[in-house]
Amino acid sequence: MTRSHRTALVLGATGGIGGETARALAAAGWTVKALTRHAGKADDGALHWIHGDAMNADDVRRAAQGTQAIVHAVNPPGYKGWERVVLPMIDHTIAAARAVGARIVLPGSVYNYGPDTYPLIAEDAPQHPPSRKGEIRAAVEERLEAAAREGVRSLVLRCGDFYGPRSGNNWLAQGILTPGKPLRDIRYPGAPSLRHTWAYLPDVAATLVALLERDAELDAFARFHFGGHVLTGYTLADALRQASGRGELPLRRFPWWMATLVAPFMETMREVRKMRYLWDEEILLDDARLRAFLADVPCTAPETALRTTLQGMGLIGPSVTA
Repeated sequence: MTRSHRTALVLGATGGIGGETARALAAAGWTVKALTRHAGKADDGALHWIHGDAMNADDVRRAAQGTQAIVHAVNPPGYKGWERVVLPMIDHTIAAARAVGARIVLPGSVYNYGPDTYPLIAEDAPQHPPSRKGEIRAAVEERLEAAAREGVRSLVLRCGDFYGPRSGNNWLAQGILTPGKPLRDIRYPGAPSLRHTWAYLPDVAATLVALLERDAELDAFARFHFGGHVLTGYTLADALRQASGRGELPLRRFPWWMATLVAPFMETMREVRKMRYLWDEEILLDDARLRAFLADVPCTAPETALRTTLQGMGLIGPSVTA
């Protein structure tokens, strides 16, 4: 494969990590196909949009023709429907990758791990998830690892909570802050003294591209952890105040009581409540292996990353400076 003939298929290109990775690949010279059920809503001219559904094996296999990488960044929106769709979708991606000889790229999460691995989780730590979603995510990686033994290569980059200017479903944009509304406070879902791992999407996407640039050096089943920004609730609040120019923003507790009240009527909130345990302890990612492999892991300063994120959320204008 020459650098001028690299093609990737991105599943989930209209979402946060999928879209950011698709744009980063295109900027690096890749031809990028993007599978979407809503082609009319796709507005990124740098991508080659293909109408199709990740739940349809034939659609995925057809879109994957001529590719060297398949970015599997598709997830049910709003935490909904995991039992029905997550495993069939990864099975379709594995089948397509086997058919065309592509490497699968999976943005991973911390759902796979339980308290026996906290606070600092290594890539080879045992996966004993305490939630059904975690069990499903662990099963996804088990299937990738099994497929790798049969010649289907994959790459997992595990991250903490995503955020960014176009990040879609995430805690920062849907719980801690509210997009498009006046910036009045910061609602933190855990104890503010505990450290938490955050992943700025443009940095994650750049890291995935850097890893794919060295595809020949990767194991058949390659797994790395992305350390990202490690912040307490207090340091996140300080960075948000600096990024927004609003030094008076109060730090408050996230209203879990309200989530409990509306949970019987909202599936998304029911599912969010099940993941509350992720805020009860420090959960960090050991990225020593990634730093040993890549000489320079992309890392935007938190204040800069948060300023760009707040601008993308419509909470501050482009003229705000630290």
